[in-house]
Amino acid sequence: MRLALAQINPLVGDVTGNATKIEQFAAQAGRAGADLVVFPELTLCGYPPRDLLLKPRFVEDVLRTTSALAERLRDGPAMLVGTLQPSEKPVGRRLHNALALLQGGRVAATFHKSLLPTYDVFDEHRYFEPAQRPGVYDLPVQGRDVRIGVTICEDLWNDKRFFDRPLYERNPLDDLVGAGATLIVNSSASPFIAGKQAFREKLLGSQAAAIGRPIAIVNQIGGNDELIFDGASAYFDATGRLVARAKAFDEDLLIVETDPPAAARIEPYPDDLDSIRQALVLGTRDYVRKCGFTDVVLGLSGGIDSALTAAIAVEALSPARVHGVAMPSRFSSDHSLDDARALAANLGIDYRVIPIEPMHAAIETHLAPHFDGRPPDTTEENMQARLRGNILMSLSNKFGWLLLTTGNKSELAVGYCTLYGDMCGGLAVISDVPKTVVYQLSRAINARAGREIIPARSITKPPSAELRPDQHDQQSLPPYDDLDAILHHYVEQEESADQIIARGFDAAVVRDVVRKVDMNEYKRKQAATGLKVTSRAFGVGRRMPIAARFG
Repeated sequence: MRLALAQINPLVGDVTGNATKIEQFAAQAGRAGADLVVFPELTLCGYPPRDLLLKPRFVEDVLRTTSALAERLRDGPAMLVGTLQPSEKPVGRRLHNALALLQGGRVAATFHKSLLPTYDVFDEHRYFEPAQRPGVYDLPVQGRDVRIGVTICEDLWNDKRFFDRPLYERNPLDDLVGAGATLIVNSSASPFIAGKQAFREKLLGSQAAAIGRPIAIVNQIGGNDELIFDGASAYFDATGRLVARAKAFDEDLLIVETDPPAAARIEPYPDDLDSIRQALVLGTRDYVRKCGFTDVVLGLSGGIDSALTAAIAVEALSPARVHGVAMPSRFSSDHSLDDARALAANLGIDYRVIPIEPMHAAIETHLAPHFDGRPPDTTEENMQARLRGNILMSLSNKFGWLLLTTGNKSELAVGYCTLYGDMCGGLAVISDVPKTVVYQLSRAINARAGREIIPARSITKPPSAELRPDQHDQQSLPPYDDLDAILHHYVEQEESADQIIARGFDAAVVRDVVRKVDMNEYKRKQAATGLKVTSRAFGVGRRMPIAARFG
């Protein structure tokens, strides 16, 4: 059988546009002689559709388009398309997360997702009923039937050999093998996490070998809000050997001969650091494009965070679409302006300087009588950040540019940021990137370009917010190597302060970091949407209370 894995980049809610893209890829697969084309999970909706699923008109549109698509593609190959199907049960959720088999001008069969994840960014029990029976189908291919076992994303993620505590009672693979399936196909929308691809391929290859049947997986690509999907669709033969892999972070149509598996292309998958860069570029490009923007604006401080954010934005959008603004105060060093100017020149972006000193002096003068003689403190520092946020938001409003925030995960974790100041913006590009990784990415960008994109001084100088004389981050925070390690254990691994201290970290430092993480939840709830690249980001997947006392 000739199998086509069509990894496409859908737009959530754009049912008509997604259907058009499906038709284009189906036609391409037909020209390649495919017998079956498999599209990603919920292709017609885009994943994740979230509470659009609660709108009856949206559901009706998806169902109507599914039938119309089958009619329009009646002369093409058989197709498995991610869609919705109403539940026939009188109780429970109203919908199934489904795959429709389009063949001969009609919906020949539908298959439902069995395992519905409700952890991290997933909330599928909110919308869907699970499958009641194994999804198998006898597909006529060249005079014989191929019994295909159909699964959807999470259905392949309950192998007890890989998880200390499986989340589900059953493994759908066992049911499909028992029903006589000879080929397993999986339609996925599996979000990117740095390092996940190696585990994904190990899991799927091991399962193929264990059941003695090939497994094909097609994965969505693209950015949808904070989630990024990396593609890398793949085919594993019955021994568990990787036979084919599609491109990462790009649309692709992967053709595989399944019986016997013929030589197919195996596209390279980037290493962990470069995969983060590519994910951030894709996530930025799609967020800007899918939200209807063309240009972005950001503050350029001369520091490494804004430099990295600008470099990512240029790669995502082109230099002509990126606007950088330096906003010096009386505390800004000459080298900060020099580095911001050099970065803009290296990137070829629009660059302007708007000093905030007159505004800062004016607001200090007007507010001083109301401060009851209290000495200057962080209030005056935060005024500067908020003035900068006001300027950037004004440019955003005037020109229709999307404002990018430039704070990293380490700062956001401990509240080293100003509400309505440097937190102003529509997209937080590196808010899930620890400071230590910011440095690694910046060096890698220069190495990849073979020249200095991010000024060397921005990488080597001690980081500073420059909101008071001789200010440095390490006056308020531990060294970033230590801070990021503590945050990894506390935020991503959910370890307690005592457990982290037992690892050898200084007790006072650990307890101070943990206290800061907990007390700044209110700030993070008001932060811009941030692109997720780690296993535990500050976003929809981390649902901590604000008014709480624990630990």
